[in-house]
Amino acid sequence: MSHQTPAPFPVPAQGEPYLLTPGPLTTALSVKEAMLRDWGSWDIEFRDMTARLNTQLLAIAGADAEDYSCVPVQGSGSFAVEAMLGTFVPRDGKVLVLANGAYGLRAAETLRYLDRACTLIDKGDYMPPRGEEVAAALAADPAITHVVAIHCETSSGILNPLPEIADAVQAAGRKLLIDSMSAFGAVPVPLTFEAMVSSANKCIEGVPGFGFVIARKQALEAAKGNSHSLALDLHAQWAYMQKTGQWRFTPPTHVVAAFLEALRLHAEEGGVAARGARYAGNRDVMVAGMRALGFETLLDDRWLSPIIVTFFCPADPNFAFARFYELMKAKGFIIYPGKLTVVDSFRVGCIGRMDTHVMRRVVAAAAEALAEMGVVSAAPPSAALDERAKLAA
Repeated sequence: MSHQTPAPFPVPAQGEPYLLTPGPLTTALSVKEAMLRDWGSWDIEFRDMTARLNTQLLAIAGADAEDYSCVPVQGSGSFAVEAMLGTFVPRDGKVLVLANGAYGLRAAETLRYLDRACTLIDKGDYMPPRGEEVAAALAADPAITHVVAIHCETSSGILNPLPEIADAVQAAGRKLLIDSMSAFGAVPVPLTFEAMVSSANKCIEGVPGFGFVIARKQALEAAKGNSHSLALDLHAQWAYMQKTGQWRFTPPTHVVAAFLEALRLHAEEGGVAARGARYAGNRDVMVAGMRALGFETLLDDRWLSPIIVTFFCPADPNFAFARFYELMKAKGFIIYPGKLTVVDSFRVGCIGRMDTHVMRRVVAAAAEALAEMGVVSAAPPSAALDERAKLAA
């Protein structure tokens, strides 16, 4: 099967703009249409849908059903992350959080809410945590029981070096918890984790409504009584689902139906490798085009993820992000504001039901928007580049 898209994807239904965001994202028409039927949450058909969902997600992860289980959980991705942290970290555990953006910091904040001991490696906005740093931190603190790593930090667009981090955690005999919210389904995940979390509305290209945790069965069995929450107790959700085939509380039935269609399309495209290749192609075309307009990426090429790319805002006094956003939206593209602490920026997503044909249109729209704003140069402030060079040194 060819992994190349032979022709442009159809435009979104009813003139909808493309969502150049890290999820929610632009979905296929057939994914939307899958939500047109109502399902009974206790009915045998829906229980079969849940079983198929879990089985197919394990297959995407390359996880053996003898050793791993998939546990879906209602709510947004942050609900699922909190469920993972609260379920697998015991009350007397200690967590090393690897942060280089908003989502690592959110994991640390969640642990503080849960009253779990936590220490932090914070790399700022520009650089990833490295395996040797993790190894050194674990050697220095034997009380650390778990490590939390963000696979793709979408606040900056960094694809973190997860394999070397996973190797360091495994070598130290600690347990790895992975937030692969924005990478699972397009980037392989090392199978040395205790648990890994992702969401329906990311690289599988479903719609928002639930997350899921893939975890070792031994870890799930040992997690009984850890959770701080009734609704976010993954052990209880897993045990109930094993016994009945049902979700404990009202499931997002329409979202599950849409997700199964998204899983079908994912397999039809060629799985993780093909989905990742399409997204990488989207990134390469879009980044080359934006750089040709004068924009600068926050990150060096080696750290650019195929998920989302952060650009510095131009220094030109005629540039205002709010105006640029509205112009891009009027041309059919919704982009994302920046989430950096030091410099002004914006982000352009590469994921969703889009291909390189669409990304060329994105670049053309950006060029038109700059012209309409009277922006002569898209180059960033020199201070932003100096800050990047200093922090990356």
